[in-house]
Amino acid sequence: MTQVDVLRHSSKPTVLVLCTGNSCRSQMAEGMLRHLAGDIIEVVSAGSEPAGYVHPLAIRVMGEIGIDISNHRSKHVSEFLGKPIETVISVCGEGEAQCPFFPGTVNRYHWPFNDPAKVEGTEEQKISVFRAVRDEMWRVFQAYAAGRRDQLEWDRKLMGLR
Repeated sequence: MTQVDVLRHSSKPTVLVLCTGNSCRSQMAEGMLRHLAGDIIEVVSAGSEPAGYVHPLAIRVMGEIGIDISNHRSKHVSEFLGKPIETVISVCGEGEAQCPFFPGTVNRYHWPFNDPAKVEGTEEQKISVFRAVRDEMWRVFQAYAAGRRDQLEWDRKLMGLR
């Protein structure tokens, strides 16, 4: 079953993480959000110009924190057009400008992070930058996931579903 098929049959709201290449930042964010809040939201990622692969250093630094993104694939945002997307989060400057229209009420957030794939230097310098970006993203998405949980709890209390 593809991610698009999962969206058709899910009762959970869907968050789309958008970036240009869908090889580093959006892939790491997808893995983080699935880890932190996959029980309450569906998480997918895509790019406006997908690279066609997930960056090996992104896979490596996520593995260091116990999140496996090695089975992720680089996807084009068109795969999700017309699907029930609740929230779009862009994680790079280019992605926000090229974010396609999603019909209905869509929450939009733009949280830019430096592109670790653009760093030149030794392998250790590159991995250090990937770790720094991962850690910065972790703080942001951990707070976002906590906020989603708080909102869900509040909604349940208001509806008497406690």
